[in-house]
Amino acid sequence: MPVAAATAAAQKPQGLPTASPSPDLPVGSLYRNPANDRNEVILADIRHTAVLIGDSQSQPKDSWPQRGIAALGYKLYVAGMGGTGFVASTSKTGNYIDALQRGDWVLPYGAPPLIVVQGGGNDAAQKASDTQISTNAERLLAVLKKRYPGSRLAMIGTLAKGADNGGGRRTEVDALLSRVAAKNNIPFVSAGDWLTRYDAVKDLQDGVHMKPSGHEKLGKVLAGQLASLGLQPRPETDSPAPSQ
Repeated sequence: MPVAAATAAAQKPQGLPTASPSPDLPVGSLYRNPANDRNEVILADIRHTAVLIGDSQSQPKDSWPQRGIAALGYKLYVAGMGGTGFVASTSKTGNYIDALQRGDWVLPYGAPPLIVVQGGGNDAAQKASDTQISTNAERLLAVLKKRYPGSRLAMIGTLAKGADNGGGRRTEVDALLSRVAAKNNIPFVSAGDWLTRYDAVKDLQDGVHMKPSGHEKLGKVLAGQLASLGLQPRPETDSPAPSQ
């Protein structure tokens, strides 16, 4: 299986914000997009780059979410931070929507062909309620739809053992996010029983995160799931609309 493409650094873009109307700036620069009055980072090849917003499951290079998306042929830009989620935050950064709104991390300029939101494990660990999770998930999706009206959105649920194998709150959050995705007509990959379904418990390094063997195994599973949802790159002639 192909290894994940090089991941652009989401947390520390280079350069200073600019109000210039021209996006012809060095890669890594911040650009103040006049269409939405938000800072956005300039990428080298946005037309072929998928955006992944996630927690520590997504952050390691060659993680299973990165591998699964890259296997379809996308380059990657990874945003979000470990320890966070739809509600969960850390001392360094807010949850997904609050961190985005206040600029803890930024999204790219242009029109990424695919945006994938992964998470929920830290929300389960921090005992966030269904209402808190669904409300913030809806807020995040609304912002993404507005800023990238031509981009496809997808969601990946919460990695767990499954309801009948001790998945507990993690599996419940996975199911909750599935309902949020369905309400918004967004493709969803449920991971709420993958640890047992794909015999990956033995590939855990700490009860939550995967060893390299687990990342490889579940990356292949995710690639197949994403492909079955029709999320492969579109033909060059079928490009999404510019960021708004």
